Order: sequence, then structure tokens, then C-alpha cells
Amino acid sequence: MLKPEILVQYKRDGLTDQEHSGFIVLADKEHAFDFTGDAKNYPFYLRSCAKPLQASLIIDYGLDLTEEEIALCCASHAGEDVHVNIAKQILKKNRLDETMLKCGLHKPLSKTKQSQMLINGEKENILQNNCSGKHVMMLALCKINNWNFVNYDKPEHPLQIAVKNKIYELCRLNKEYPVTKDGCGVPIMSMPLENMLYGYLNIFCNPKYEKIKNAFLNHPYIIGGEDRTDTMIMQNSEGIVAKVGAGGLCIVVNTKEEQAFVVKISDCDMKARELVVCQVLKNLKWADIELDKTIKTLHGDIVGEIIVHI
Repeated sequence: MLKPEILVQYKRDGLTDQEHSGFIVLADKEHAFDFTGDAKNYPFYLRSCAKPLQASLIIDYGLDLTEEEIALCCASHAGEDVHVNIAKQILKKNRLDETMLKCGLHKPLSKTKQSQMLINGEKENILQNNCSGKHVMMLALCKINNWNFVNYDKPEHPLQIAVKNKIYELCRLNKEYPVTKDGCGVPIMSMPLENMLYGYLNIFCNPKYEKIKNAFLNHPYIIGGEDRTDTMIMQNSEGIVAKVGAGGLCIVVNTKEEQAFVVKISDCDMKARELVVCQVLKNLKWADIELDKTIKTLHGDIVGEIIVHI
């Protein structure tokens, strides 16, 4: 049985109104040495935290992309114009077309962009999908390797086999774990939390992949965008890489100390995830990002507080 610990409590006038449990693991390149909660080596899906690991193939295969373009390939972006324009740029550079993308449609995550589109009567575009950068990258990798485009999203495709092999190598996996489809349709691996950290440290603390590290550190807004936790963390710290993933995940790397931690919130609550990540950053003295922990009515009356137990 998994044994998550209570990490966040909402106290409203003295009573516990809301609770969020989960796990925290801290590691260096050699081993995991700090745990909150006992995950029993349970494999969790990487979800969008897989993106920088998948993007390592950009370097391995010599795909010619700028830092900004690499950032988009690693992004879970908010679908703003800056993100869409970079996606178009990569497609044009590689003589690809957006009709080839298999990531599917959804409204942009940016509330500002949604409002603009509503006012202008615009419909969502596939490039606004928060995984479009990853899919554009996958098409470009297929092109330089002369792989077919039609089924690039299938597990048996040479691209997806290469992705899986690379992730297994980076994350030091020596046994098979479940694989499923991610929300955008491509295969996604699962693994214990500590193996996720080994993979991130092997990317962000390795000179070979320095361009991926610089893509995050120099272009945090492209990685996420409006109201995205990873963007906020990187904009308010130094030498810190952060990447969120669905399922309550966030992985953070201190590229100077060569240490990393992962937060997994069991009920996948995004606010709880942000609160916990920022508190861990503060406890480790990696960054000091203050978030409002008061509970207020619509009239602005303070009726409680949010307590982070770390």
C-alpha cells in the first residue's frame, strides 16, 4: 500500500476544510536520500515531465534548433502567440505542416488568450495544444531520420522506440514498467519517483545537454507561460530548472548543486502542488518565493490559512 503524507491543509476558522497528500523525494546523481511519504517504489507516469528527457534526442540526432525552439519542444505551454509562432517557425524550418500533428485540439491554457479569442470569434488551433512543441519536435526527428510521419505516435514506431530506450538509459531503469498513452496520444513511460530524478540530473547536469538546460534557464516563459508554475519558479530563482506534469507532478533541479526533487500530489491538485514545491525550495534555500496562504471570502475577509507540512 502506498503511504502518502498530508502535505497541505486548508484551515477555515480552526477546522480542517481541505487536505492534500503526496510524496516528496530528493536526490543527487548517485542516490535518493530524502523522502516524505512512502511510495514503495511504485511507478508513476512521467506525463509532461517526460518532455526534456524526450528532447534529449534533439541533441543525440543533431537536430538544428535554437534555445527558444528547444524550450518549446520541452514545454507544457499556455498556447499564447509566442508559443504558436515558435511552433510555426520549427515547422517552416523543417518543411513540415501542422496538419501532420497528432496532438489533438484543446483551448489554450492562457485565460487571457481565451478571452481574446472569444472576443474575436476565433476557434482553437492545434498549435495551441500545450504539447504541440513536443509533437513538432517528433515530426522533425522523423524527418532527419527518414522515418514515416503517418504513425509517429505509435509505440512500435522507430521514434517511440528510440524515446523509450533513451528514457530508460537516462533514468537508470533495469526492468520494464507500464506504458500507456499520454493525454496528447503518444506513449508515456512510468517509473519510481527517484528514477525520474536520475533522468533529470542526467540531462540538466550533463555538458552534452547544456543547450536543453539553457533553454529552460534563459526562456522560462516559453516552457510554460501565463500562470504556469514552472515558469513562475524559474523567473524567481537562479540556476533552478522546473517542469510540471499532469497527475500532480513537478520536478525541480538545482543545476549548481546538482540535486533535484520531485513532488507528487496524490489528488493532482495544482494549487497544492505549487504550494509544496515553493515550500521545499524555501526549506532547501534554493529560492524564496512567497505565496499567499490566507483563505478569504469574496469580500476579502480572512477566514483561515493554508498550512504546508514540510
